[in-house]
Amino acid sequence: MRRGRHTRTLLAALALGAGALLVAAPAAMAGAIFPESGGSPNADDISTLYEITFYIGLVIFIGVEGTLIWSLVKYRARRGGPPAEQIHGNTPLEVGWTMGAAAIVVVLAAVTFVYLDDITNPPASGPDGLQAAEAVQFAAINQTEPPGGEGLKIGVNGQQYLWRYDYPGDQPLFAYHEMVVPVNTTVLLEITSQDVAHSWWIPELGGKADALPGHVNETWFKISEPGVYSGQCAELCGDNHADMRATVRALPVAEYEAWAQQQRADIQEAQEALAEQRERREETETRQ
Repeated sequence: MRRGRHTRTLLAALALGAGALLVAAPAAMAGAIFPESGGSPNADDISTLYEITFYIGLVIFIGVEGTLIWSLVKYRARRGGPPAEQIHGNTPLEVGWTMGAAAIVVVLAAVTFVYLDDITNPPASGPDGLQAAEAVQFAAINQTEPPGGEGLKIGVNGQQYLWRYDYPGDQPLFAYHEMVVPVNTTVLLEITSQDVAHSWWIPELGGKADALPGHVNETWFKISEPGVYSGQCAELCGDNHADMRATVRALPVAEYEAWAQQQRADIQEAQEALAEQRERREETETRQ
């Protein structure tokens, strides 16, 4: 008896400790109930749609469980009381809750379609966004291009256990681990994988998108304020899956252009150094 009480006390203490750790670590509590949002309009719409559905479900849950508890208490068996009345079918009641359930489904479907358009279709870049992106051509498969064709298209390639990002332009520009983007610019992602199934997910920037070999998935985001947004591969992709993290860093347009210029220069310098190294090795092999 005493042992069982100690076990319950230990479990309660562990539960309280875990709750205290979550409260003390805001990052761990992020998205505990609702999807994370605040980084991109589509993430905000996803979170709002989830909250509307959650609160409608909560009202239904409280109504159903409250009625059930009230009925159990009010009509409970009493010693010496009258026998319980047996009821078999109530046509008005059954028609009522059937129509009520149908009405709830219709409301949820209508609200979903209201938000779905803004979630799936990317908006135009802001007037202070990356103007150079106007010339980018989009090869949209399922996703429409932003109004006016303004946006920045970035290729996302999942590899065990990192992400590679390829930017448009005649001169090579790519990066690993961290994607750098300009603010107020609609960024369209073409996501694929070169080995196994991965899943691109930055929670504050919208929903997940699978990265699959031989297939291209598309999604988008638009960040209004400079900042860093972190995520994690959301598909178990191997032994080091936990290390396959992703980061998006949003910069003011001028800083982004400076980063891109420096990154291109670094890539060109590295390619030239590699070419010189190869030429020296070939000359050495020829002399031998």
